[in-house]
Amino acid sequence: MLCNFIKKLPYSILLTITALTASAQTQKVVNHNSMSWFSINNVIKVSDHWVFLADLHNRRQDFMAETNFWFARAGIGYYIKPNFRVAAGYAHLWLTPPEGMSNWQDENRFYTEFLLTQKLSSIGLMQRLRVEQRWQEQLTNDVKTGTKFTNRVRYLLSATIPVFKGENAEKLPALMVADEILLNFGKQVVYNSMDQNRFFIGIKQRVTKSLNFDFGYMNVYQQKSSGNVYDSNNTMRLFFYYTLDVSNKNTTPHLQHESGN
Repeated sequence: MLCNFIKKLPYSILLTITALTASAQTQKVVNHNSMSWFSINNVIKVSDHWVFLADLHNRRQDFMAETNFWFARAGIGYYIKPNFRVAAGYAHLWLTPPEGMSNWQDENRFYTEFLLTQKLSSIGLMQRLRVEQRWQEQLTNDVKTGTKFTNRVRYLLSATIPVFKGENAEKLPALMVADEILLNFGKQVVYNSMDQNRFFIGIKQRVTKSLNFDFGYMNVYQQKSSGNVYDSNNTMRLFFYYTLDVSNKNTTPHLQHESGN
């Protein structure tokens, strides 16, 4: 046994040196950026159980200097219980060309999600599990070369914490804290199974019975497809949530309470 170990030792050392060399050649690179995200998220209630979902997002880079992408999503949701919704739909993303290039990159996306809202004392909790199938257009030297297909699973946990008490508490801002983790999977995912993490802290403000918004700071930490390059995006976020009730029933509409594109 000792002889076998001695014989294998040089190979083990060689493999270790090779691994260390490869690691040294692929040092972790973190790019720091400032961005702004804006969106309007709509729920159109057509019955006690059925809703239509539609939202539009604009992400801007260099804080607010220029558009990074436009994103639109539509779907149908069904409330199994007043606090539990399932939904499915389609989304499309238009990614602006890099400097010196002219072609936009398109992404087609289907999604399925489960959303649960709960109360923990006075704290409002929301959990969302979303699974996406993504077809991302690929460009090389500004020429479209094909499409990359990946799957992505996302888990979001959000807490809305009242800050004020009294009769007018609902009209005043509440503290909102949220975190979402996004994981890639599929044959074409090689180095970045961990897609990104989004942490948000800010305020949630009710404007009317059907309209509210959240505003605050979000850090988006994303691993690029190379595996060793990361983006840390310091982001100002302003999302509006609107519910329209066309069911002709005098019931309280399901208020939108989710975040992220």
